[in-house]
Amino acid sequence: MALDHATKALLEQMAAAGGTPLHEGTPEDARALGKAFAEMAGPAPAMGRVEDHEVAVAGGTIPVRVLVPPQGARGVIVYLHGGGWVIGAIDEFDTLGRKLAERTSCAVVLVDYRLAPEHRYPTAVDDCYAGLEWAASRLEEITGQRNVPLIVAGDSAGGNLAAVMALRARDRNGPKIALQVLVYPVTDADFDRPSYLDPDNQLILTREAMVWFWDHYAPDASRRAEPDASPLRATALAGLPPAVVLTAEHDVLRDEGEAYADALREAGVAVDFKRHAGQTHGFFTILLLPGSERGFQQVVKAIKACTIRHAREQAARQPS
Repeated sequence: MALDHATKALLEQMAAAGGTPLHEGTPEDARALGKAFAEMAGPAPAMGRVEDHEVAVAGGTIPVRVLVPPQGARGVIVYLHGGGWVIGAIDEFDTLGRKLAERTSCAVVLVDYRLAPEHRYPTAVDDCYAGLEWAASRLEEITGQRNVPLIVAGDSAGGNLAAVMALRARDRNGPKIALQVLVYPVTDADFDRPSYLDPDNQLILTREAMVWFWDHYAPDASRRAEPDASPLRATALAGLPPAVVLTAEHDVLRDEGEAYADALREAGVAVDFKRHAGQTHGFFTILLLPGSERGFQQVVKAIKACTIRHAREQAARQPS
């Protein structure tokens, strides 16, 4: 299916504006582009409560932001932003986090993990796990309820980190995660899959750009096969939380995201998967695109089902 009209128009505007291809620029250039995309997010929904905190990590602290919707919170979503582990910050994903909180009736915790190349792999992984543990230890403080589901979510490189959080939590007997939401996730450092080589997929994100991101994040190619970098390489996926996986039809990351969904299913993990036709990389977080709304509908439906299921399970455990 061809790109939808809104996406095609956006790409035409970007082409007309010119500029250096991402992989030919510096991290600073890329971060400026990330800020420009964030400015297209539109108005941010009002929250009942917004709190900024610092979480202790090796070598210092990282910021986290807690977004609690006006109607209260039935769960907590730890959201890990995308940007190739090089781009992105809390403020740039604030509107997305607020929209997710409003639509799901869950609190959203945005984790401002440290970026490459200043902080290379596995710093982002360690920072995100510290943020996950911080949120897990404060569920009642955040929501006002004693027992609510903890959900981990992320897009692109953030989807990679969300998948890794589920693996780490399982393997380290860490926080109990009720659901993992993986939006066009990076799952493997393999640049020769068909979706990487398809000329029609070289759009917002290209093969060259992904090579550039990996070179900044994990320059030692021998470490890219570690499950903390490429979760598709994990020796076992059984026992992981249910997953929601979104891919885009015209995205270099499409095949690895779908391979991960297949591998999860084969391991006995429940998977809610959808390939979003006519979309390219970034459609979920570019909130002005109609495709973003369709992606949100899939994610919101799954998260609401998770919180309802959790509430019913808790009610069933109460003495009669």
